[in-house]
Amino acid sequence: MLPPPRELRAHPTDAAAAHPRLARHRHRLSPLTRRILAVNLMALAILFGGQLYLDEYHRRLIDAELEGLRVQAELFAGALAEGAIDPETAASGTEAGQKLAIEPARQIVRRLVGQGRVRARLFEPGGVMVADSRVLVGPGGAVEVQVLPPPASGDIFATWIDAAYDWVFNRLPRRDSFEPYREPAPQTAADYDEARRALIGETARIVRIAENDRLVLAAAVPVQRFRQIVAALLLTVESTEIDEAMRQVRLDILKLFALASAITALLSIYLAGTIVRPIRRLSEAADRVRRGQGRNLVIPDLSRRADEIGDLSGSLREMTEALWQRLDAIERFAADVAHEIKNPLTSLNSAVETVQRVTDPAQRTKLLAIIADDVRRLNRLISDISDASRLDAELSRAETEPVDLARMLAALVETHMATRTDETAPRLALDIPPGAAGVIAGIESRIAQVFRNLIANAISFSPPGGVIGLALVEQADTVIVAVEDAGPGLPEGKLEAIFDRFYSERPKGEKFGTHSGLGLSISKQIVAAHGGNIRAENRRGPDGRVAGARFIVRLPRA
Repeated sequence: MLPPPRELRAHPTDAAAAHPRLARHRHRLSPLTRRILAVNLMALAILFGGQLYLDEYHRRLIDAELEGLRVQAELFAGALAEGAIDPETAASGTEAGQKLAIEPARQIVRRLVGQGRVRARLFEPGGVMVADSRVLVGPGGAVEVQVLPPPASGDIFATWIDAAYDWVFNRLPRRDSFEPYREPAPQTAADYDEARRALIGETARIVRIAENDRLVLAAAVPVQRFRQIVAALLLTVESTEIDEAMRQVRLDILKLFALASAITALLSIYLAGTIVRPIRRLSEAADRVRRGQGRNLVIPDLSRRADEIGDLSGSLREMTEALWQRLDAIERFAADVAHEIKNPLTSLNSAVETVQRVTDPAQRTKLLAIIADDVRRLNRLISDISDASRLDAELSRAETEPVDLARMLAALVETHMATRTDETAPRLALDIPPGAAGVIAGIESRIAQVFRNLIANAISFSPPGGVIGLALVEQADTVIVAVEDAGPGLPEGKLEAIFDRFYSERPKGEKFGTHSGLGLSISKQIVAAHGGNIRAENRRGPDGRVAGARFIVRLPRA
């Protein structure tokens, strides 16, 4: 007795030997896991990249800085207009004659700017630069003040990270659209468009990019006393604070991205595991079934998952069971065929051996008749076996079409009655309700074969002059056809066995070997392939005695 079925589980040795791809995937991420990780992380990376771009935020910071520069420049210009006018020209009382006092203007500029990051330059109406907060003029000459960069960190890794950050993120906003910032020597108002515009009474703002990839923001305003423009004040500042603000925002986004990536990766691996592991189990189980390692090995039951993999598991289990049943049927069919063919071959061999020794012409004629009967029986048996073996393939390939059972039964009855030559032969009686069609979806030739087999079976058991009844009834979703005869009926306890292959219980007096015993078996197979069923029963008379046999076929309506 076979042990109860057990589920196939992962056996590294067996699976690796049978499937090299399983061995390759066992110790690393499977392709499906990698794809799930890539898709999930790619979507997160696209969102992350969009957040890092921050172009609108960067533009607003620049606008705010420029507006602050403009306000600061106007305040400085007001202070210069009040405190840096030449006293002699101011005392004249005329607007057109007022001039800027250069040295007081330089001192006011240095005091107002101080040591901050803003740089102030002052240009006379002729365009000559007369003051620069980065240049100190003393008895020994002019000294230019340079803002030094912060001291470099001793951490090489941090320095490399900072360099990579500057190289990448300084190019995220479209800095190629900015004008380059240059400081010619000597500097004049003509070198700066905003200063030139300030000398004609306009307030101007502009953003340029320096060679160190820093942005230089500039705002220029006219210095006016009353309505006379006595100078142009240009304030510039590098985007150090803006860049630092952008850096902090991006670092926060990077931290959030790292956390989200870790969570996404863990969830993706978990999700992939819930998909990959059961699929791998199913693959290994299917491979072991393919190698035929015993019928007690079945596909793992994952139907509790209640998802597509559970459905796949159930489908594979059903398919495997169907394959085993098909193999069992093929084995039984082969054994039955060998048994049925062996009988006429044995008889034929015995007759051939005997006919060689018999000299009596009458005995020889009798033996030759037996040989001819055995040959015909073999021919009929092989034809029926061939038809039965082709049946499965034909039923699986053929296309179904609407079949009118009422019309088919009428044609079968008409054909039988037209070819009936013996008046004592059984006749057919058809009973179909008015308007009933009994349309089903099926293969017409095979459905007709079912009813021809049933009618032929009923004829062989009917008494001379008997009546074979055919009745059709339509129900909500089923068409029922009954074929009944007035013969001796069916043996009790054999109502299921008569549908077995090569069942050989025939009417008394019928010549042995006339039928192969495959007709009812083939009929049951055809009906089952159409989604129906066939059963047999005995008819009873009023006195309770058997009055004949009845075969009932149920088929789904189209």
